[in-house]
Amino acid sequence: MSDSHAALVTGATGRVGGVIAKRLEADGFRVLGAGRRDGDLSDPEATRALVARASEELGGLDLVVHAAGEGFVPQPVEAVTEEDWDAAFGATAKGSFFLAQAAAPLLRESGLGLIVLIEDVAAYQPWPSFAPHSAAKAAQAMLTRVLARALAPDVRVCGVAPGTVAAEPGQEERRAAETVLGRIGTPEDVAEAVSYLVRAPYVTGSTLVVDGGRLLT
Repeated sequence: MSDSHAALVTGATGRVGGVIAKRLEADGFRVLGAGRRDGDLSDPEATRALVARASEELGGLDLVVHAAGEGFVPQPVEAVTEEDWDAAFGATAKGSFFLAQAAAPLLRESGLGLIVLIEDVAAYQPWPSFAPHSAAKAAQAMLTRVLARALAPDVRVCGVAPGTVAAEPGQEERRAAETVLGRIGTPEDVAEAVSYLVRAPYVTGSTLVVDGGRLLT
């Protein structure tokens, strides 16, 4: 990948987002890795400001990877509050839309022009203890498809849906048993999927599931 390309990675202070940012740098991108301190992605104005900053600092924008999210908190349906719901949908669904809206004019000028939304297998499985998170991720998965149609042909929009790529200490064996490959994944597996999508110019509107076959169980 040419070093003329520039990427904005949100959620880059997290485990998965940070690895994605490092992989893109290794692939030759100039990267701005953004975390919470760089703006609230549930706020469209802050999102537009972040995109403008990335374009200015990087000299343009060719790729946006949205790995930021909030609201991954286990709790029964009866305990969910409006604040919990808004937190889950804020950075995940609302952030995906307004980030794409702000970045689209810049990406249209690029020879690459790609948005990758880091989804979750929770979008495709009903997780009662994570109702707001599952619903927000399902909305994000639909936005992958809606935005791919809306921004074509100049901008591609793809998703990557990880399964378990980290496990709490002592939970590794149980999580591994939820997959058909018999092991949990790594953030590097997710980064590899993003790198593939960069190199796949005929792929848009699709989600690459990186879950070790969890959705098959």
